[in-house]
Amino acid sequence: MRVVAFSVAILAFANVQFGVFARTAGGGGGQAGQDRAQRLYPALQRPSGDPDLIARGRVLYGINCRACHGLDLRGGDLGGPNLLRSQLVLRDEAGSLMGPVIRDGLSGPGGSAMPPQSLSDEDIRAVVEYIHSILASASRQGGPPSGEEVTLDILVGDVTAGQAYFAARCSSCHSTTGDLQGIGTRIPEAQELQNSWVRGGMLNTVRPPITVTVTQPSGERVEGRLERLNDFLVVLTQVDGRHRSFSREDGAPLVEINDPMAAHREMLPVYSDTDIHNVTAYLATLK
Repeated sequence: MRVVAFSVAILAFANVQFGVFARTAGGGGGQAGQDRAQRLYPALQRPSGDPDLIARGRVLYGINCRACHGLDLRGGDLGGPNLLRSQLVLRDEAGSLMGPVIRDGLSGPGGSAMPPQSLSDEDIRAVVEYIHSILASASRQGGPPSGEEVTLDILVGDVTAGQAYFAARCSSCHSTTGDLQGIGTRIPEAQELQNSWVRGGMLNTVRPPITVTVTQPSGERVEGRLERLNDFLVVLTQVDGRHRSFSREDGAPLVEINDPMAAHREMLPVYSDTDIHNVTAYLATLK
């Protein structure tokens, strides 16, 4: 009986940690008197933050973080991780872990990286407080905050203003008679159309790789897909599959990055909601 009780305790612990609902073999309830209620994660049991600071953090998150991490923190169009399940976020105390990552950025495997954000310490604190406030209201399975699903009316912009914005900001790379011809027909669902042009591609499409050219002091140029880059090292994979790494010191060797998605990321903090709505309304007319 002691062995059985120990096993049940281990299973209960695993269920709480990994969000798995245990089911009995016979489909019935648990043992008589067993408490099957799941407590919230300790990271969710935080005192409420300053409402004004949280409100400010929400605005800053929408400008700087939403595209990568999503409106509900579960991952966005540009591939950022789910913050509701992030161990770094769950272990964070008053920005001790999140703060340095937001301020300095973070390189990940396979060339993935979070760029540093140009935010003041007070702005970073506001973003951290906002993220923790969402975690505090999240369900026990890491889901989004509770409430009825809201259907948004996406096509509310001004078509003429959207056309003018497109001509001024987008036409140097995109063409309504080329890559975007008939996009309103190809992507008839307005929300997906909006998400597609903001992130720079349709959902689940293969993104072009970030490439790098390394010019050594001898003049030798080495090109390939960027795998890793920091102040001390650059790693790339050449077309033939060979991996090359180069130490960096005092600006040498020269490193030139070609990121096809850079322009879209640079525009994210520039767009206003009105700009996004206007461009979406214009693109929806391209049948």
